[in-house]
Amino acid sequence: MNKSPRRRSLAVAFMVMFIIAPTPGASEQAPEPVDSWTSVVRNSPYWVSQGVYNNITTIRRWVLKESGYCADIERHILFNMRGRFLGYIDDENTREATQKRLNDTRRSLVASGRADSWAAGGPGTTGYPFALACDQPHVNLDDAVARYLGTLPTELIWGAWDDLSFATQDKPEPLHDALMYVYGTRQQQQRNSLPATLPKYLAGQVLIESSGQQRAHSAANAKGILQLSPSALGDCRIKPANHWHRLAQIDCALRLMNQNARNLREPFDQRFGHLPEGKRDQLFTLLLVQAYHGGASRVESLLDDETLSRPAAYFASEHENFSAGDIAFGMVFHNLGRDRFGLASLYYVADVQLATEALCRTPRLANTAFCE
Repeated sequence: MNKSPRRRSLAVAFMVMFIIAPTPGASEQAPEPVDSWTSVVRNSPYWVSQGVYNNITTIRRWVLKESGYCADIERHILFNMRGRFLGYIDDENTREATQKRLNDTRRSLVASGRADSWAAGGPGTTGYPFALACDQPHVNLDDAVARYLGTLPTELIWGAWDDLSFATQDKPEPLHDALMYVYGTRQQQQRNSLPATLPKYLAGQVLIESSGQQRAHSAANAKGILQLSPSALGDCRIKPANHWHRLAQIDCALRLMNQNARNLREPFDQRFGHLPEGKRDQLFTLLLVQAYHGGASRVESLLDDETLSRPAAYFASEHENFSAGDIAFGMVFHNLGRDRFGLASLYYVADVQLATEALCRTPRLANTAFCE
């Protein structure tokens, strides 16, 4: 028999209370914390990365949409090495009190058997299970999608850059069409050698990087719809007067992506060249997105460094048991704490994935090759 809506909500509420309620005598029952969260990472078998991509994406969806367990943004959610949600806490009035509650909850999760180990967090110190604040800067995806697809006439664009000429002042077109025009032109000119899935993810990056706003400007002086740094703009020989030019930004981002692809292709093929074509292209695209965020040399080290490539070697041999996303995330997850690898890289890729999903739910793009 189906439960009534009220009974169902009460059942959910009870479940949540059970998840986060401290266990009586937890301080006596729970083992002592491990020395460091990194020891948890080093001791975790690689197989725990099964499902991690979808799990982290779900958690980030709550943040971006202010939904689920982040419907109240004054919370922290806790998750394990698999990206599995374990519980949440409501934030206290101070950071110190919130941190104490997080550590108490970590201890309680171990005492109740819902986590295998815990590490205390503190100022500048990561704890385990991992914690993610619901209250953090993020784009409004609905607004970003509308801007990208040119729902409002003021968001339509036109212009010329280098040998590119897009739309006209009398008949401007959406940013999406501009991105596809630049990508298609460079492909025809054989100036790009990028996976067919790349345009969808580049569009997702536009949404996450700037919400599609031409004059987006970060505290680190990154500029434009793709938040290009001064050095990147210089590498693309874009003069200051054109730093905000959207065609120039797209063209420059594709050029940087293509350079990263050339650097990563050989070590990637050596490691993952035997994967089925679709899975191989999906994985390579996700690694290019990671490289855009954190640098191609660091992603390359995940493929060929003697120590950092050990997870990749495992996933390459056991790829049938993991999605492309699980492999991309697992390669980073099992190297957290090394070479400045952190959760931020995974959050970025997850956010880009969510942006692509938002685009592909729109009537304009849902049934197009762009979303295949």
